[in-house]
Amino acid sequence: MNVTIIDHPLIQHKLTIMRRQETSTASFRRLVNEIAMLLCYEVTRDLPMTAEQIQTPMERMDAPTLAGKKLCFVSVLRAGNGLLDGMLNLIPSARVGHVGLYRDHDTLEAVEYYYKVPSDIADRLVIAVDPMLATANSAIAAVQRLKDGGAVNIKFLCLLAAPEGVKAFGLAHPDVELYTAAVDRELSKEGYILPGLGDAGDRIFGTK
Repeated sequence: MNVTIIDHPLIQHKLTIMRRQETSTASFRRLVNEIAMLLCYEVTRDLPMTAEQIQTPMERMDAPTLAGKKLCFVSVLRAGNGLLDGMLNLIPSARVGHVGLYRDHDTLEAVEYYYKVPSDIADRLVIAVDPMLATANSAIAAVQRLKDGGAVNIKFLCLLAAPEGVKAFGLAHPDVELYTAAVDRELSKEGYILPGLGDAGDRIFGTK
């Protein structure tokens, strides 16, 4: 299974605070921003590097630099937007796309209502983001939409995942690397992650 659990002490500590029912909207939003930056650090660890000759105050040297890899962060609306600021703080030059999906509460299937990405999406490393991977229906649909739109190099990043979602995503997109901070116990019969942290979108935007 093509999944990486980013088990960093700082990420796990912040995630624990986010899980607490009493954590305020402001604190939850700030923690999402902080964790997003830490997760982005890990998901971009294998970006290709090259050397560039520069002049330091002391002498010339061949210094490591990114090898011109173009990035695009794609938010799965709406909750994915909560991760964007932290990631863009780390890589402000990245382009941003959006895939608008909502989950039909009866079928739990994803329904698309918006799609906008850079025209050169095929030339970019695409990192799709959504805080929760529960049933994975939305993630599967979003990644498929990106592939249909020309994206060929895609990673998927989330805060939390359920085992059922990880399995479903891996079966649908075995070529896409999945990164998460934790895989929780299971899904509830309503399709929510347990023990989870509630509805991430509601907690980020204060709409619960």
